[in-house]
Amino acid sequence: MSTALISHAACLAHDTGLGHPECPDRLRAVMQALEGEEFQFLARHDAPRATGEQLLRVHTKGLVDGILDSLPEEGLRYIDSDTVLSPGSGEAALRAAGAVCLAVDLVMTGKAINAFCAVRPPGHHAEADRAMGFCLFNNIAVGAAHARAAHGIERVAIIDFDVHHGNGTQAIFWDEPGVFYASTHEFPCYPGTGREEETGVAGNILNLPMAPYSKADVFRALVSDRLIPALDAFRPELVMISAGFDAHLFDPLATVRLENADFAWVTQQLAAVAERHCKRRLVSSLEGGYDLGALGQCAAIHVRELMLA
Repeated sequence: MSTALISHAACLAHDTGLGHPECPDRLRAVMQALEGEEFQFLARHDAPRATGEQLLRVHTKGLVDGILDSLPEEGLRYIDSDTVLSPGSGEAALRAAGAVCLAVDLVMTGKAINAFCAVRPPGHHAEADRAMGFCLFNNIAVGAAHARAAHGIERVAIIDFDVHHGNGTQAIFWDEPGVFYASTHEFPCYPGTGREEETGVAGNILNLPMAPYSKADVFRALVSDRLIPALDAFRPELVMISAGFDAHLFDPLATVRLENADFAWVTQQLAAVAERHCKRRLVSSLEGGYDLGALGQCAAIHVRELMLA
């Protein structure tokens, strides 16, 4: 078994317009960083399209149909000031969500130890009935629901280290005690959610906000002292990661000051949780990261640690 890398060329066709930070070059930077010799043993897969059944486990029919039926024939259509549809956006969004479902299938059937989904658009801001924050479908939530429905998993843990709080993932699983969602994020920052007192129906939500300009010491203490003990208490059968790399000190969209080594370290910590509780089963999916150089480097570091896990 090896680490799986799942992506699709269709994810490049989601056009967000000139100057938009969530651009196709993000995915190009990630894939280029994973072309080196050290990554030759990745098991590479094309992402399938997510099915309607998979999407409707976490999204309303109104949202799914609203996105797929309102794709422009040319040009751009704005859902909000940040979130854009282009002619290729529907296929990209279906492949992004489908990638996470395939990753779940691979690790749950023992065909891969773990998996990284190099996809866009990202997903963690998308709510059950609302696309927002660059996100159309909530890829990691679709995958988590698929794990429970298709593989009988009772306890799924989602860890989100994107610098922005995953309001969509939190809202979708607020009333689901079998899904544990934990987020480290800058606060105050977009989207304004993620306070510590937001804990879910059964204490299944753990928010670990960081003040602007926080550095590695704050991040590592939160992970070591609060996140890891909570994960060990939850005993997940599958670990999933919303892997955003925009908490990097070079990223233009926030002010947290993490460095490359911090992303290696947190990946090691989460892989160790997967080893202790769920036979190393871990699925990671790309979220944010808007400095192309830092994004490529950190994605490569993240995948390298998954390969060593």
